[in-house]
Amino acid sequence: MLQLLRTPRWIGWLAFLTIYVVVCCALGVWQWDRREQAQTAISRLDANWSAPATPLQEALPDPAEFDQDQQWQRVELEGRYLVDEALMIRGRMVAGQVGFQQLVPFLTDSGSVFYVDRGWVPVSAETNEVPAAYPEIPEGDVSVLVRLREDEGELRDQDAPEGQVYSADLDRLSGQYDTTVYTGAYGLLESEDGAVPTDITVQERPLLDEGPHLSYALQWGVFALIGVGGFIYALRQESLNDSDEPRPNRKKRRDEEEEDALLDAG
Repeated sequence: MLQLLRTPRWIGWLAFLTIYVVVCCALGVWQWDRREQAQTAISRLDANWSAPATPLQEALPDPAEFDQDQQWQRVELEGRYLVDEALMIRGRMVAGQVGFQQLVPFLTDSGSVFYVDRGWVPVSAETNEVPAAYPEIPEGDVSVLVRLREDEGELRDQDAPEGQVYSADLDRLSGQYDTTVYTGAYGLLESEDGAVPTDITVQERPLLDEGPHLSYALQWGVFALIGVGGFIYALRQESLNDSDEPRPNRKKRRDEEEEDALLDAG
């Protein structure tokens, strides 16, 4: 059987099997990593969703930094909304319906600016270019609870219509202010002065699960084993077939050779 592995045909099959197994293992590891990422996201959500709120300056001592473990962390703000500078983020989906997120800069009592996503509104019935309504934003001093989310960065390299943006790109938005702007994270609204606004859809607790990544990882492992098993089976079958071929009768050949020699001598 080992002799067959030295033939060009089986060397080619062995090379193919090696590549196949490596790919299967790589995909299995990738799915396993995705499962671990999902587990981390679930653990982070469980830990932060109902935890006590933390003052903004304590939660984010460096306005430009954000730790992934702070996703969904509850933070309390004191100050006032910059109502005239509110923006609408385009193309946001909720329950399969497209709409806008209302993004409003919040001037804290310390003089810094922190962006708050107040929630979602559907598009207008007449056109997808504008929201169905512009929810009222509280004026004056207000206490706000938010949940931290990472800066989205630039999602689309083009200008949106006036008063709208394509993402919560905090670096880009911060350029219009002369004061400190939090660029590492923004906040999803939970409540204002202890009340949840009724004219806008605020962020509900996400429904997270591990997904099918574990079964996919195991499937790729099984595929690799099937490939190895199939290769060994095919190699063994060909080896057995070769061994079953009839061998020439060596004694008969010797008798014939002796007879020919006698005839030649005569």
